[in-house]
Amino acid sequence: MSNTSKLFTPVDFGPTHLKHRVVMAPLTRSRSTQPDAVPGDLMAEYYEQRASEGGLIIGEATNISLASRGWYGAPGLFTDAQVEGWKKVLARVRAKGGKMFAQLWHTGRASHISNNGGVHPVSASVNPEYWQDETKLTSTPDGWVKPSPHRALEVSEIKSIIEDYRAAAKRAMDAGFDGVELHAANGYLVDQFLQDNSNHRTDEYGGSIPNRARLLLEVVPALISVWGADRVAVRIGPGGKWNNMDDSNPDALFSYVAEQLNQFGLAYLHVVEPRVRGNIVVGGDDQPPIGAERLRKIFKGKIIAAGGFEPDTAEKIIAAGDADAVAFGRHFISNPDLPARIQQGLPLTDYDRGTFYTFEAKGYTDYTPYASK
Repeated sequence: MSNTSKLFTPVDFGPTHLKHRVVMAPLTRSRSTQPDAVPGDLMAEYYEQRASEGGLIIGEATNISLASRGWYGAPGLFTDAQVEGWKKVLARVRAKGGKMFAQLWHTGRASHISNNGGVHPVSASVNPEYWQDETKLTSTPDGWVKPSPHRALEVSEIKSIIEDYRAAAKRAMDAGFDGVELHAANGYLVDQFLQDNSNHRTDEYGGSIPNRARLLLEVVPALISVWGADRVAVRIGPGGKWNNMDDSNPDALFSYVAEQLNQFGLAYLHVVEPRVRGNIVVGGDDQPPIGAERLRKIFKGKIIAAGGFEPDTAEKIIAAGDADAVAFGRHFISNPDLPARIQQGLPLTDYDRGTFYTFEAKGYTDYTPYASK
């Protein structure tokens, strides 16, 4: 990477000052200590390895309540023991000069009763085709199984879920994070309300785009009430099909979301780009994929782009002004020293998909920095 690289210039997300723009994306890795979803020594070592001076880590998706759990091995922020575990993680990230946001997560219908205390998973509406789909599997103590049948949330229940987000935000502050990111992408609860293939409601949380965006726009102020707006972020996935997601007019929906988020003064908007293969964007011809380039024209704050980036394409999107930072996922798994490798033009180690969602150190903490090779 040249000395004029935009990736290695400072940027501020609210009061969070970064020395470079290579962000570690939130990555579910299933390594918290079970059965209580507590971050342990293995997680602390993993994040310490990937921390860098003035670099930002967005922590893996972290459940806000027992009922919100959908993925065996994922950590939580709903008990004191979990807070204590995260404190140990944060101490080691801080020791290397790193910054870290917590990503707050309710999986909604993407869950199983063996993960969430034995209750029916909840969603915007009932979509039987989701739990009947043989290809949709959820990680459980008994392996990968189809999700449990879910039910639609009553309006009267929504306030308590918003309060769960607020409580998790407080616990994130107690743990020592620099801020919080609301996970509103990838077909989890907030996304299930946003997109109309999963939201068939006829009340104030369904139908029109403003109604479908209502839950998102009620959770954000709850997080702000704890952190202040400039330490709160939102992640959206406008082109994502994960977890059977789709919308009849994604451009209108996510343009509205981005415009409405302008009112808050957030730390950043995290946009999952359409998956790319080489330089080819994979998306439907009838609905052009929506990403950071499109939303930059609407959202007035900082943008982090994520999704299939290589060092050269990351540099291009920053140089074009369509994003302020780029979040790398898979490359950070196998390259704990990724920012240094990119800056110095060093080769990247390949990742092993077979160890993405296992439970041991192999494929997790055994990748080494380039200097150790």
